[in-house]
Amino acid sequence: MKGATADEVIRVLPIPPEPYAEQLARGACDRLAEIDLLVAAHATAWALDRLPVVDRQLLRLAVYELLGEAEVPVAVVIDEAIELAKQYSTVESGRYVNGVLSAVAAQVRPGSSVPS
Repeated sequence: MKGATADEVIRVLPIPPEPYAEQLARGACDRLAEIDLLVAAHATAWALDRLPVVDRQLLRLAVYELLGEAEVPVAVVIDEAIELAKQYSTVESGRYVNGVLSAVAAQVRPGSSVPS
């Protein structure tokens, strides 16, 4: 939401979010600098600020989940992000999100099964 923190966004929602969604939003916001460095390092051919907004936010949430929610399998994180990108972003977004998250997962969770 254009520079708003997770707390600011959550505070103005008409209904409270699901607890896990709130956890992801707060976690991604708390670790934004670290997450953005990882995304930028693996987002080939695109500067972070040039990515479609939906893709950028999905990548941030998914990278946080890879970093901070170790009990969630890599394949689940990536598959969910791909499906959301396909549904809410551009035609190419699913493949792009898959490529970036697979590269990030290989770095932050080495040895984990990454979907192809």
